[in-house]
Amino acid sequence: MSSGTPLGVLDLVPIASGSSAPEALRNSIDLARRAEEFGYTRHWFAEHHLNPGVAGTSPAVLLALTAGATSTIRLGSGAVQLGHRTALSTVEEFGLVDALYPGRLDLGLGRSGGGPPGERQAPPATVSPVVDGRAPGGLLIPPRFSVAHLLGSPRIALQRKLLLLPNAESQEYGEQIDDILALLAGTYRSPEGIEAHPVPGEGAEVEVWILGSSGGVSAEAAGARGLRFAANYHVSPGTVLEAVDGYRARFQPSDALDKPYVSVSADVVVAEDDERARELAAGYGPWVRSIRTAEGAIAYPTPEEARAHPWTDEDQALVQDRLDTRFVGSAGRVADHLEQLQEATGADELLITTITHDHADRVRSYELLAEEWRRR
Repeated sequence: MSSGTPLGVLDLVPIASGSSAPEALRNSIDLARRAEEFGYTRHWFAEHHLNPGVAGTSPAVLLALTAGATSTIRLGSGAVQLGHRTALSTVEEFGLVDALYPGRLDLGLGRSGGGPPGERQAPPATVSPVVDGRAPGGLLIPPRFSVAHLLGSPRIALQRKLLLLPNAESQEYGEQIDDILALLAGTYRSPEGIEAHPVPGEGAEVEVWILGSSGGVSAEAAGARGLRFAANYHVSPGTVLEAVDGYRARFQPSDALDKPYVSVSADVVVAEDDERARELAAGYGPWVRSIRTAEGAIAYPTPEEARAHPWTDEDQALVQDRLDTRFVGSAGRVADHLEQLQEATGADELLITTITHDHADRVRSYELLAEEWRRR
């Protein structure tokens, strides 16, 4: 990899149409092996539930399975959703893996379900200038996309019922993070003064990250505690600048970091030429549509299936910001866009998420990008 900004992998463990969850899992473990060979710094697994086309339900289990198949690449969660697991179970799960593979784990933490209704969203202190939808350097910043329509979905309601722990919404996000940090450090005390010492878990050599899509609660929590922060250009491109600015504005030095440290994600498909890359990326629109209609991510379609998908103006509007902000093309073209993203956000690292129908094309995309990045 290049001597400049490191690249990592964000893996949703996608299930291709006509395939299965076991095959998707095997493919993701193989991708981690190959990403290590190509020089990627990290391989993170996302957490998603009740999706026909996504097999990544438990990042801790996935990275445990992958740790034995790799040797140097860092493995992590992008992210463990607090509210689905307790602080103790999270520390114990990562502690178990760290006991056998010390110093390789990233514990990325996220908020489940967007937090309780009416929760405060702190505005960022500053926002980088955007003129005619472009940040300095030319990065596209589309209008903010609202997910309010998803909150009334019966499927989302069922997911919350099945996943959220009792009283999960009554505990502030910052308190959940503090509990995890205290358990890792060996300083946890209950309100009654009782100590808790998870074994394994206490003293685990994990990097703690906070993931967020806006300049609100997640960015504030990461900054106030001096933790690493990962912002989502690929999920919420319209709010990426306020997310990184909000984090930096609130950053306080800690034992872990003396200055802010940011990773930013991007959707990418690379091929030998632009035309081939666009062909491989054809399934992205219907796939994103299935997520944003709260149907649940469909199995990732072939280009032929994607072209046959009935498409309306309403569908187009629903996914336009995601289509406009993915980076698709030759390695040179995509690397240029990634440099724009890095310049606009000041990212210390970039996190690449690539989905194609065929596993070989997905691996090849990461390989071509790594080769190009190494030349820069």
